[in-house]
Amino acid sequence: MGIRTKFNLGLLLVFAIGFAAAWVFLDRQFATSARIQAVENARIMLSAANAVRDYTTREVAPAITRGDPNVIQAMIIPSYAAQVNLRRVQADFPEYAYKEAALNPTNPNDLAAPWEAAFIHAFRRDQNLTELMGERETPNGRVLTLARPITIRDQACLACHSTPERAPPRMVQIYGRTNGFGWQMGETIGAQLVTVPMALPLRNAEVNLHSAMAILLAIFLGLMLVLNLLLHLVIIRPVTRISAAATAVSLGQEVPATDFEAKGKDEVAELGRAFTRMRRSLDQAVKMLSP
Repeated sequence: MGIRTKFNLGLLLVFAIGFAAAWVFLDRQFATSARIQAVENARIMLSAANAVRDYTTREVAPAITRGDPNVIQAMIIPSYAAQVNLRRVQADFPEYAYKEAALNPTNPNDLAAPWEAAFIHAFRRDQNLTELMGERETPNGRVLTLARPITIRDQACLACHSTPERAPPRMVQIYGRTNGFGWQMGETIGAQLVTVPMALPLRNAEVNLHSAMAILLAIFLGLMLVLNLLLHLVIIRPVTRISAAATAVSLGQEVPATDFEAKGKDEVAELGRAFTRMRRSLDQAVKMLSP
């Protein structure tokens, strides 16, 4: 097995190990980046929803009710306002979703699905939790859900949700006396849930991974070509010439002194000069022994 073959096999082994390690590392990095991007999109949606809730509470509700607690209209309910506005966003971006799910909602449309209820129960078990994230597979691909708890912090909420007798008559007339009552101060009754798609960020991450690995492969091939060229010019060709000349000398053949010449100051050039000195010494020894 020649030097070139050994050199290339060693280079290929090192590259294969490095390529595999780089693939695993970059795959994790790009996947993590895709997840961070999805989380940021979810937080932007959640921030928009909370902005609508806050505006409804501070501006819309006081302007409509004008101090009359018996005035019940959907537009003054923060939860309703946020969900209606985000549904309009969802019309343009159907893979994004926002919902305020509850275990015992006034509006049956807000009833938590089993996977949504899992978030709510987690918040109820640990009151210190302020945010949860989860991923799941859907018919449209993988999605990420960001959830934050809805906890009763304002005594005014209990005016509508403590008992049917305390609730505004119009609310009882619309939704009945069964749902949305029995809430207590400090109780986590639901969760804000933002769902964003992971398919596009993951697909972009995969494209970036393949591009990075293609660049790495191209760099390796170029490096291998340059190294093989240098190996041939600096080592293999001079050594082959010196070896051929040394073989000729050992067979008693006349070899021009130029065949041993090696320019430069590297190890191969020094080897050539050493062979030249050895040949001259051999020639002198032969002449001294000749009659």
